[in-house]
Amino acid sequence: MQVAKARDVGVNSIVLFPKVPDALKTPTGDEAYNDYGLVPRTIRMLKDKFPGLVIYTDVALDPYSSDGHDGIVREDGVIMNDETVHQLCKQAVAQARAGADVVSPSDMMDGRVGAIRGALDDAGFQHVLIMSYTAKYASSFYGPFREALDSNPRFGGKNGSYQMNPANYREALVEVHEDESEGADILLVKPGLPYLHIIRQIRDNSPLPIAAYQVSGEYSMIKAGGILKMIDEEKVMMESLLCLRRAGADIILTYFALQAARCLCGEKR
Repeated sequence: MQVAKARDVGVNSIVLFPKVPDALKTPTGDEAYNDYGLVPRTIRMLKDKFPGLVIYTDVALDPYSSDGHDGIVREDGVIMNDETVHQLCKQAVAQARAGADVVSPSDMMDGRVGAIRGALDDAGFQHVLIMSYTAKYASSFYGPFREALDSNPRFGGKNGSYQMNPANYREALVEVHEDESEGADILLVKPGLPYLHIIRQIRDNSPLPIAAYQVSGEYSMIKAGGILKMIDEEKVMMESLLCLRRAGADIILTYFALQAARCLCGEKR
Protein backbone atom coordinates (compact mmCIF):
# COMPACT_ATOMS: atom_id res chain seq x y z
CA MET A 1 0.00 0.00 0.00
CA GLN A 2 1.30 3.46 -0.93
CA VAL A 3 0.45 4.93 2.49
CA ALA A 4 2.57 2.33 4.29
CA LYS A 5 5.47 2.98 1.92
CA ALA A 6 5.15 6.73 2.48
CA ARG A 7 5.13 6.40 6.26
CA ASP A 8 8.26 4.27 6.09
CA VAL A 9 10.17 7.28 4.74
CA GLY A 10 8.56 9.90 6.97
CA VAL A 11 5.57 11.07 4.92
CA ASN A 12 2.56 11.01 7.23
CA SER A 13 0.10 13.31 5.45
CA ILE A 14 -1.97 12.38 2.41
CA VAL A 15 -4.60 14.04 0.24
CA LEU A 16 -7.55 12.06 -1.11
CA PHE A 17 -9.08 12.68 -4.54
CA PRO A 18 -11.82 10.30 -5.72
CA LYS A 19 -12.61 8.90 -9.13
CA VAL A 20 -16.37 8.40 -9.05
CA PRO A 21 -18.24 6.10 -11.46
CA ASP A 22 -20.38 7.98 -13.97
CA ALA A 23 -23.48 6.21 -12.68
CA LEU A 24 -23.12 8.07 -9.36
CA LYS A 25 -22.69 11.51 -10.91
CA THR A 26 -25.59 13.97 -10.90
CA PRO A 27 -26.03 17.69 -11.70
CA THR A 28 -26.05 18.49 -7.96
CA GLY A 29 -23.27 16.08 -6.95
CA ASP A 30 -25.19 14.52 -4.06
CA GLU A 31 -22.75 11.59 -3.87
CA ALA A 32 -20.23 14.07 -2.43
CA TYR A 33 -21.80 13.80 1.02
CA ASN A 34 -22.74 10.11 1.03
CA ASP A 35 -21.46 8.75 4.35
CA TYR A 36 -20.86 5.41 2.64
CA GLY A 37 -19.24 6.91 -0.46
CA LEU A 38 -15.71 6.26 -1.63
CA VAL A 39 -13.98 9.04 0.31
CA PRO A 40 -15.63 8.48 3.73
CA ARG A 41 -15.05 4.71 3.43
CA THR A 42 -11.40 5.31 2.53
CA ILE A 43 -10.90 7.71 5.43
CA ARG A 44 -12.32 5.24 7.93
CA MET A 45 -10.24 2.39 6.52
CA LEU A 46 -7.01 4.41 6.64
CA LYS A 47 -7.65 5.77 10.11
CA ASP A 48 -8.31 2.25 11.36
CA LYS A 49 -5.05 0.94 9.87
CA PHE A 50 -2.91 4.05 10.48
CA PRO A 51 -4.37 5.91 13.50
CA GLY A 52 -1.78 8.71 13.40
CA LEU A 53 -2.13 9.42 9.69
CA VAL A 54 -3.07 13.01 8.80
CA ILE A 55 -5.75 12.99 6.10
CA TYR A 56 -6.56 15.97 3.88
CA THR A 57 -9.65 15.81 1.70
CA ASP A 58 -10.84 17.70 -1.35
CA VAL A 59 -14.09 19.65 -1.04
CA ALA A 60 -15.59 20.30 -4.48
CA LEU A 61 -18.35 18.90 -6.65
CA ASP A 62 -16.47 18.25 -9.91
CA PRO A 63 -15.67 14.55 -9.21
CA TYR A 64 -19.37 13.98 -8.48
CA SER A 65 -20.93 16.28 -11.06
CA SER A 66 -22.33 15.02 -14.35
CA ASP A 67 -21.41 18.46 -15.73
CA GLY A 68 -17.77 18.23 -14.61
CA HIS A 69 -17.81 21.63 -12.92
CA ASP A 70 -16.87 22.47 -9.34
CA GLY A 71 -20.33 23.87 -8.76
CA ILE A 72 -23.97 23.37 -9.68
CA VAL A 73 -24.67 24.68 -13.17
CA ARG A 74 -27.83 26.57 -14.05
CA GLU A 75 -29.60 25.86 -17.36
CA ASP A 76 -28.00 28.92 -18.94
CA GLY A 77 -24.51 27.76 -17.94
CA VAL A 78 -24.07 30.01 -14.89
CA ILE A 79 -22.48 28.45 -11.79
CA MET A 80 -24.87 28.76 -8.83
CA ASN A 81 -22.66 29.94 -5.97
CA ASP A 82 -24.91 29.72 -2.91
CA GLU A 83 -26.53 26.44 -3.90
CA THR A 84 -23.07 24.97 -4.42
CA VAL A 85 -21.82 26.19 -1.04
CA HIS A 86 -24.77 24.45 0.60
CA GLN A 87 -23.63 21.15 -0.93
CA LEU A 88 -20.00 21.78 -0.02
CA CYS A 89 -20.90 22.25 3.63
CA LYS A 90 -22.60 18.86 3.70
CA GLN A 91 -19.61 17.31 1.93
CA ALA A 92 -17.13 18.76 4.44
CA VAL A 93 -19.18 17.57 7.43
CA ALA A 94 -19.44 14.06 5.97
CA GLN A 95 -15.67 13.96 5.53
CA ALA A 96 -15.09 15.22 9.08
CA ARG A 97 -17.55 12.65 10.41
CA ALA A 98 -15.49 9.93 8.73
CA GLY A 99 -12.30 11.20 10.40
CA ALA A 100 -10.71 13.78 8.07
CA ASP A 101 -8.20 16.06 9.77
CA VAL A 102 -8.16 18.84 7.16
CA VAL A 103 -10.85 19.64 4.60
CA SER A 104 -9.71 21.53 1.52
CA PRO A 105 -12.29 23.51 -0.46
CA SER A 106 -10.90 23.70 -4.01
CA ASP A 107 -14.08 24.94 -5.68
CA MET A 108 -13.39 28.71 -5.49
CA MET A 109 -16.98 29.64 -4.66
CA ASP A 110 -17.46 32.92 -2.80
CA GLY A 111 -18.04 32.64 0.95
CA ARG A 112 -17.48 28.90 1.13
CA VAL A 113 -14.72 28.98 3.78
CA GLY A 114 -16.89 30.79 6.31
CA ALA A 115 -19.89 28.61 5.54
CA ILE A 116 -17.86 25.40 5.90
CA ARG A 117 -16.31 26.66 9.15
CA GLY A 118 -19.76 27.30 10.53
CA ALA A 119 -21.09 23.93 9.41
CA LEU A 120 -18.14 22.07 10.92
CA ASP A 121 -18.43 23.95 14.21
CA ASP A 122 -22.18 23.36 14.41
CA ALA A 123 -21.60 19.64 13.86
CA GLY A 124 -19.00 19.47 16.65
CA PHE A 125 -15.89 19.40 14.45
CA GLN A 126 -14.19 22.56 15.70
CA HIS A 127 -10.87 20.69 15.61
CA VAL A 128 -11.03 19.97 11.87
CA LEU A 129 -8.88 22.44 9.94
CA ILE A 130 -9.63 24.16 6.63
CA MET A 131 -6.97 24.42 3.94
CA SER A 132 -8.48 26.84 1.46
CA TYR A 133 -7.48 26.91 -2.20
CA THR A 134 -6.98 30.66 -1.90
CA ALA A 135 -5.29 31.28 -5.26
CA LYS A 136 -6.37 28.57 -7.69
CA TYR A 137 -5.71 29.61 -11.25
CA ALA A 138 -7.48 28.40 -14.39
CA SER A 139 -4.33 26.67 -15.52
CA SER A 140 -3.44 24.43 -18.44
CA PHE A 141 -1.17 22.46 -16.09
CA TYR A 142 -4.13 20.44 -14.72
CA GLY A 143 -4.53 18.33 -17.86
CA PRO A 144 -3.11 14.94 -16.74
CA PHE A 145 -5.13 15.01 -13.49
CA ARG A 146 -8.40 15.78 -15.26
CA GLU A 147 -7.78 13.07 -17.83
CA ALA A 148 -7.04 10.51 -15.09
CA LEU A 149 -10.21 11.39 -13.17
CA ASP A 150 -12.31 12.04 -16.28
CA SER A 151 -13.38 15.33 -14.70
CA ASN A 152 -13.06 17.74 -17.60
CA PRO A 153 -16.04 20.14 -17.77
CA ARG A 154 -18.77 18.87 -20.09
CA PHE A 155 -19.05 22.38 -21.52
CA GLY A 156 -17.28 25.69 -21.09
CA GLY A 157 -14.21 26.31 -18.96
CA LYS A 158 -13.49 27.32 -15.39
CA ASN A 159 -11.77 30.61 -16.16
CA GLY A 160 -13.79 33.81 -15.86
CA SER A 161 -16.33 32.04 -13.67
CA TYR A 162 -14.71 30.78 -10.49
CA GLN A 163 -11.06 29.92 -11.06
CA MET A 164 -8.68 32.86 -11.30
CA ASN A 165 -7.28 34.36 -14.50
CA PRO A 166 -3.55 33.50 -14.78
CA ALA A 167 -2.86 37.11 -15.79
CA ASN A 168 -4.31 38.48 -12.54
CA TYR A 169 -1.94 38.45 -9.57
CA ARG A 170 -3.65 41.15 -7.50
CA GLU A 171 -6.78 39.07 -6.94
CA ALA A 172 -4.73 36.67 -4.82
CA LEU A 173 -4.44 39.27 -2.05
CA VAL A 174 -8.18 39.87 -2.11
CA GLU A 175 -8.75 36.14 -1.69
CA VAL A 176 -6.20 36.01 1.15
CA HIS A 177 -8.07 38.64 3.16
CA GLU A 178 -11.41 36.97 2.55
CA ASP A 179 -10.22 33.48 3.50
CA GLU A 180 -8.44 34.76 6.62
CA SER A 181 -11.56 36.61 7.77
CA GLU A 182 -13.74 33.53 7.15
CA GLY A 183 -11.57 31.24 9.27
CA ALA A 184 -9.16 29.44 6.96
CA ASP A 185 -6.27 27.71 8.73
CA ILE A 186 -3.99 27.18 5.69
CA LEU A 187 -3.83 29.11 2.39
CA LEU A 188 -2.99 27.18 -0.78
CA VAL A 189 -1.64 28.31 -4.16
CA LYS A 190 -2.24 26.15 -7.23
CA PRO A 191 -0.30 25.49 -9.48
CA GLY A 192 3.11 25.77 -7.84
CA LEU A 193 6.17 26.54 -9.97
CA PRO A 194 4.48 28.87 -12.51
CA TYR A 195 3.13 30.89 -9.56
CA LEU A 196 6.15 31.21 -7.25
CA HIS A 197 5.61 34.97 -7.11
CA ILE A 198 2.06 34.43 -5.84
CA ILE A 199 3.34 32.12 -3.10
CA ARG A 200 5.85 34.80 -2.06
CA GLN A 201 3.23 37.54 -2.24
CA ILE A 202 0.88 35.63 0.05
CA ARG A 203 3.74 34.64 2.37
CA ASP A 204 4.62 38.31 2.78
CA ASN A 205 1.03 39.31 3.51
CA SER A 206 -0.32 36.56 5.76
CA PRO A 207 0.79 34.93 9.02
CA LEU A 208 -1.04 31.70 8.14
CA PRO A 209 0.75 28.56 6.87
CA ILE A 210 1.10 28.62 3.09
CA ALA A 211 0.69 25.50 0.95
CA ALA A 212 1.73 25.02 -2.68
CA TYR A 213 0.32 22.38 -5.02
CA GLN A 214 2.81 21.01 -7.54
CA VAL A 215 0.18 19.85 -9.99
CA SER A 216 -0.01 16.96 -12.45
CA GLY A 217 1.31 18.93 -15.42
CA GLU A 218 4.39 20.04 -13.50
CA TYR A 219 5.02 16.49 -12.33
CA SER A 220 4.43 14.98 -15.77
CA MET A 221 6.85 17.33 -17.52
CA ILE A 222 9.65 16.44 -15.12
CA LYS A 223 8.91 12.72 -15.43
CA ALA A 224 8.77 12.93 -19.22
CA GLY A 225 12.00 14.91 -19.36
CA GLY A 226 13.67 12.26 -17.23
CA ILE A 227 12.42 9.40 -19.38
CA LEU A 228 13.67 11.16 -22.51
CA LYS A 229 17.06 11.74 -20.83
CA MET A 230 16.71 15.47 -21.43
CA ILE A 231 17.13 16.29 -17.73
CA ASP A 232 18.32 14.62 -14.54
CA GLU A 233 14.91 13.74 -13.10
CA GLU A 234 16.00 13.45 -9.48
CA LYS A 235 17.94 16.72 -9.46
CA VAL A 236 15.18 18.64 -11.20
CA MET A 237 12.57 17.12 -8.88
CA MET A 238 14.47 18.20 -5.78
CA GLU A 239 15.24 21.64 -7.22
CA SER A 240 11.57 22.20 -8.05
CA LEU A 241 10.55 21.36 -4.49
CA LEU A 242 13.32 23.56 -3.11
CA CYS A 243 12.02 26.46 -5.21
CA LEU A 244 8.53 26.07 -3.77
CA ARG A 245 9.98 26.07 -0.27
CA ARG A 246 12.20 29.05 -1.00
CA ALA A 247 9.23 31.04 -2.28
CA GLY A 248 7.55 30.60 1.10
CA ALA A 249 5.57 27.34 1.05
CA ASP A 250 5.31 25.66 4.45
CA ILE A 251 3.43 22.69 2.96
CA ILE A 252 3.92 21.14 -0.48
CA LEU A 253 1.37 18.90 -2.17
CA THR A 254 3.23 16.85 -4.76
CA TYR A 255 3.04 13.58 -6.63
CA PHE A 256 6.78 13.33 -5.96
CA ALA A 257 6.24 12.94 -2.19
CA LEU A 258 7.30 9.30 -1.95
CA GLN A 259 10.14 9.62 -4.46
CA ALA A 260 11.47 12.81 -2.87
CA ALA A 261 11.27 11.39 0.64
CA ARG A 262 13.21 8.33 -0.45
CA CYS A 263 15.82 10.60 -1.98
CA LEU A 264 16.13 12.57 1.25
CA CYS A 265 16.48 9.31 3.16
CA GLY A 266 19.26 8.22 0.83
CA GLU A 267 17.23 5.44 -0.77
CA LYS A 268 17.46 4.71 -4.50
CA ARG A 269 14.33 2.79 -5.35
